[in-house]
Amino acid sequence: MNVDKLVFRVAGIMVTAGVVLAYSHHIAWLALPLFVGLNMFQASFTSFCPLAKIAKRAGVERGNAF
Repeated sequence: MNVDKLVFRVAGIMVTAGVVLAYSHHIAWLALPLFVGLNMFQASFTSFCPLAKIAKRAGVERGNAF
């Protein structure tokens, strides 16, 4: 697995978890997928992703995007 796949998998899990929690517990959980979406949006311009930096330091194989 490379950094790109890891970032997209974690983002997908976080968005899904936020929506499920908002539906089942409280609408405020929609802040989680909003944060993930905004982070992905800014990363498309700046190529800065905190999770990608952490994964690189942990020794995960480099990808093309990050």
